[in-house]
Amino acid sequence: MIMLLAELFPYADVLFNILTVLYFLTVLAVIVVVLSENRNPVKSMAWMLVLVLLPVVGLVIYLMFGRSLKGMRLISRSDLRELRHMNDFDEHRELEAGLSDVSRQLMALVNKLTTPHLFYGNDIEVFTSGHDKFQALLRDIEQAQHYIHVQYFIIENDEVGSHLIDLLKAKAAQGVEVRVLYDYVGSFYMRPRVLKQMRAAGIKVHPFLEVTVANVAFRVNWRNHRKIVVIDGKVGYVGGMNIADRYVTRDKKEPAWRDTHLRIHGEAVAALQYSFAIDWNFTTRELLKSPTMRYTTPPPGTDYLVQMMDSGPASRWNNISIVFLKAISLARHCVYIQTPYFLPSDPLLKVLQSAALAGIDVKLMIPRNPDTRVLRLATASYIKECLLAGIKIYFYEPRMMHAKVLIVDDQFVTTGSTNFDFRSFEHNFEFNALVYSKEFNRKMKDIFEDDLNHSTRVSLGKWKQRPLATKALESVVRLISPIL
Repeated sequence: MIMLLAELFPYADVLFNILTVLYFLTVLAVIVVVLSENRNPVKSMAWMLVLVLLPVVGLVIYLMFGRSLKGMRLISRSDLRELRHMNDFDEHRELEAGLSDVSRQLMALVNKLTTPHLFYGNDIEVFTSGHDKFQALLRDIEQAQHYIHVQYFIIENDEVGSHLIDLLKAKAAQGVEVRVLYDYVGSFYMRPRVLKQMRAAGIKVHPFLEVTVANVAFRVNWRNHRKIVVIDGKVGYVGGMNIADRYVTRDKKEPAWRDTHLRIHGEAVAALQYSFAIDWNFTTRELLKSPTMRYTTPPPGTDYLVQMMDSGPASRWNNISIVFLKAISLARHCVYIQTPYFLPSDPLLKVLQSAALAGIDVKLMIPRNPDTRVLRLATASYIKECLLAGIKIYFYEPRMMHAKVLIVDDQFVTTGSTNFDFRSFEHNFEFNALVYSKEFNRKMKDIFEDDLNHSTRVSLGKWKQRPLATKALESVVRLISPIL
């Protein structure tokens, strides 16, 4: 062995020089790609500095967090055409006379950004309690006759998760088609034994963007954050709650997380099914085209007007971010936001500030104690500049606030899986319901105002008195907020 190394040693310098040249050619090629994408100049410059100043490490960081998926097809054109034909979305439904100009503009924008659709006559039940949501979900699953489609960012191996999985196995044994999509990173601790048991019971279960040693640098940054359930095309669920005990009771010492989730009965369930079908096709290459994929109309007497919007790193536009920006810019009276993490892009920060400076009632509710210290520090770095503009910020005190809600004026509400942060806007696959209804708007405002009773308003004077070291740490963490 020693003799062999001695024989190879004379070529070590040559090998090193070749590898060095190859590395710098790779970095140069990546820089060309960054420039060709015509991103925000500040971001492009930041990535070029990372690539030049951090040899090897910079390239790995870029591969994991810097690449763009815009324009990537999740589903073939032919499969997409077939799905659209099956769903037969009406692109030209006549709008109601009572809709505000703000609502009409937002509807037009959404129809440009995603598959055009507008769903009338939906019944929507709002859950702010994990216990109530899971009880309703389990009841609906028990009544399923044809199929159950489940998609969550997190499915934990805990009491809530086990209960759901046991019920899904029982329904599969009854002949119901059960399909489950889970995010590979979000549900990393799904035990192989549990997955094996689910498949043995007849459940089709797959991870979204599975990460392996070979592809970790290319997949770890893009996560499917959606929380969608579709049952027989009649009932759908969408919102912020994952499948985990912490939404019901975290442990003996800490209360359950506060979140918002919707149960929808009506035409809008078709859009949930459509989104699930695309993600399922991307993951398994199976096109869901059974007759049971059709949806049914709701009972008379329901009148919620709904659009559904997906968003993700493969979209040409940052769909939900653009809708948020437009909705806030159109506000005339109020903007209310609930989010667990507040890491806005510069345009969203500016539009919130300009709204508050113009005298619009802008209220932001965030948890006093988020689930991660890093995100708490990053969020805190934005608070002072918001307060200076007149934005009213409230710390929700009792427990973790995980709701994701945007309320504008008296007719528009959107809620779903999207946090008010870079990751949700740019890197995650998200899904939100957009509801145009004065009645629903009032209901969501009542919930918001009730939460205000359990919140503390942040004072600019007291906020400025924080220790200098804390302020410095927040500023440092803010530098990496786009990838948090």
